[in-house]
Amino acid sequence: MKVSREQMAENRRRILDAASRLFRDKGFDAVGVAEVMKAAGLTHGGFYGHFSSKDDLIAQTLAHVLTVDAGGGGDFRSYVDAYLSTGHRDNCAGGCPTAALAAAVRHQTPAARAAMTQGLRSQLDRIGEALPELDVADRRRVAIGSFAAMVGAMILARAVDDSALSDEVLEQTRDWIDTGISLASAS
Repeated sequence: MKVSREQMAENRRRILDAASRLFRDKGFDAVGVAEVMKAAGLTHGGFYGHFSSKDDLIAQTLAHVLTVDAGGGGDFRSYVDAYLSTGHRDNCAGGCPTAALAAAVRHQTPAARAAMTQGLRSQLDRIGEALPELDVADRRRVAIGSFAAMVGAMILARAVDDSALSDEVLEQTRDWIDTGISLASAS
């Protein structure tokens, strides 16, 4: 039975969404193609109609999730508060793909690294757009510093087994970013 183009596109989106959640939750190495296809509600045999290999799936999943989930824009302080929240910390599978996967991407294919690079550029541009009160150079500097601090804080907050320390990392990073923006705005 032939599948329509629309159904193929829908199946592909389901595979990418399932892979994205699984990779963010468990990491690239702990997730197999069969698990992704099952989570997408599809049979393992259909995989190669969409992707040439697991490496191809990883690269395309990164490109998909970093485009779909690239937050920013709008109100920057609200974005920081949402990003550095306990809800985001506790939802790795549905959270920021950069915080969940960046360290592991360095061991992936050039295509996966290129997808991460493009996703990072896009994220930094969106954050910069959310800082119109700053001049162009300060926008870029604050965007890079803030996002690096946010991602690092999320990684650390998820890594420790002390909930008070984890909460403190998130809170102090929010305060540090607010101070940095205030200082940049004053100059």
